[in-house]
Amino acid sequence: MNFNEVSFEFAAGKANQLPPSSLPEVVFSGHSNVGKSSLINKLVQRKALARVSAQPGKTATINFYRLGEFRMVDLPGYGYAKVSKTEKQRWAELVEGYLSSQRNIALIIQIIDIRHKPTKDDYDMLRFLYESNAPFVIVLTKKDKLKKSAYEKRIEEIMDELGDFEGVTLLPFSAVNGEGMDDIKEVIEEYITDFEEEE
Repeated sequence: MNFNEVSFEFAAGKANQLPPSSLPEVVFSGHSNVGKSSLINKLVQRKALARVSAQPGKTATINFYRLGEFRMVDLPGYGYAKVSKTEKQRWAELVEGYLSSQRNIALIIQIIDIRHKPTKDDYDMLRFLYESNAPFVIVLTKKDKLKKSAYEKRIEEIMDELGDFEGVTLLPFSAVNGEGMDDIKEVIEEYITDFEEEE
C-alpha cells in the first residue's frame, strides 16, 4: 500500500457538505494540539499536507485526503477552551454528522498525548467508539518527550486509565523520529484489507 501518493481532496464545514463515501476511510480523531496533523504528515512523508498550527483548534473542517486505495479523514480537534460555544456546537454537529452517516469507515485512529491522562473529551469519544463497536485503535503521540523510565511508567498508568476499553490496541508514536510509524501503517493496511473483504 502506497502512503506517499496523496492529495488533498475536500474540506467540509457542515455535515450536509460531506462528499460521497466511495472508498474505505481511515479517520483521525483527537484533542486539539495532540499531534494529529504531525501524525498524518509523517504517515505520507509530507511536511505540510495537514496544517500543523501553533494555535490549537485551528482545523474547523473535516478534511479529506485521497490515497490510492483509501481516504484519510481528519476530524476537527476537540476540547479547545478558547473556541466560542457556537463554534463548538458546529464542530459537534459536523463530527456527529460524519460518524452517524453511513460512511465506509475502515478504522478510526483515536489520538492521545502519552504524557497526560486522557481528558473528559477523550473518554467521551472513546466510550462512544467502544459502545458503538467502531473499529478503532489508540495512537499515543509525543513518545519522544519522555525518557525511558518515564515512558514505561506512563504505559503502565495508561493501561490502567484505559482499563474500561478492553482489548483496544495501543500504538506509541513519535513524529520527531518516526518511531511506531511502521506499526501504524501495518494496522491501517490490516483494517482496510478486512474492510474490503467484508464488503
